[in-house]
Amino acid sequence: MTQLVVGGAGFIGANLADHLLESGSDVVIADDFSRVGSRENVRWLSTRHAGLRVEAADVARGPEVLEPLVRGASVVYHFAGQVAVTKSIEDPRRDFEVNALGTLNLLEAVRAANPEAVLVYASTNKVYGALEDLPVEEEDTRYAFSGGRTGIDEGQPLDFHSPYGCSKGAADQYVADYSRTYGLRTIVLRQSCIYGQRQFGVEDQGWLAWFAIAAALGREITIFGDGKQVRDVLHVGDLVDLIGRAVAKSESVRAQVYNVGGGPEAAVSLLEAIGLIERHLGRPLDVSFSEARTGDQRIYVSDTRRARDELGWQPRVGVRDGIAQLMGWIEANRSLFAVESSPA
Repeated sequence: MTQLVVGGAGFIGANLADHLLESGSDVVIADDFSRVGSRENVRWLSTRHAGLRVEAADVARGPEVLEPLVRGASVVYHFAGQVAVTKSIEDPRRDFEVNALGTLNLLEAVRAANPEAVLVYASTNKVYGALEDLPVEEEDTRYAFSGGRTGIDEGQPLDFHSPYGCSKGAADQYVADYSRTYGLRTIVLRQSCIYGQRQFGVEDQGWLAWFAIAAALGREITIFGDGKQVRDVLHVGDLVDLIGRAVAKSESVRAQVYNVGGGPEAAVSLLEAIGLIERHLGRPLDVSFSEARTGDQRIYVSDTRRARDELGWQPRVGVRDGIAQLMGWIEANRSLFAVESSPA
């Protein structure tokens, strides 16, 4: 039985595929190669693993395109998607076609061709909306929850903001419901800020990697808003560990939803992240400010207790070490960022 990574040429998909291949699994990655860095990630995987199989596929085209890929796969990992709020506002139709319709197409392909497969879906914290009703305090360098709250758990009401929030939120609910209605073995991961090696961050998505790349290359960094926005960041290695644990317990956690991030211990503001990168480099960065973006959460921190209690998981890579690893990878591969400035 193979393991299929849809969106396997992207940042998370490539790291997951690498881990699975190192573990001895037969792996197929499917991707439309629209993302910056996707072809470079495939080249990297191919040099490390002779048995890798790569297929070109666009999830928006229909389930019939995906059925031959999911047939025979023990696990289907769904990491394909349009990932930027800004792009969803510019082109909401394409955002819907990839995120919502594409997910439905994959679910239908699994239901028709391989209903016993485990399906892991990468959702997002954006399904909770802007969280404007939560009491928040403003501190010197960050926003903080008030009233003793430490994070957002899976019971937080859904509140889709932006076309991206709507398309990902609809897909999130379809994945969960296909387990209830059709008995599929689905797991939903509502991810916060994932970062790490192989991430070709750009200004409108992958903000921590973009800060690190821009800093290493001496480019200006624009902060949208006041920079006190807080996210709990999670190193991709810790995410891959959680995914493996969820798949191993797929029968008992069927249809479950998990908030996945670094938790309160890994919560940093944009300003604080800039400070960590400056300390790593030993020099100040070129930073400017612009208007806040639509639907941007002032603070989002995952309450990861469900993942801890049900999967026995907790993050291991601290923020300082994770940023140092990311900066080391960027500095060792500076030539990639001159070439990979646009999709290839």
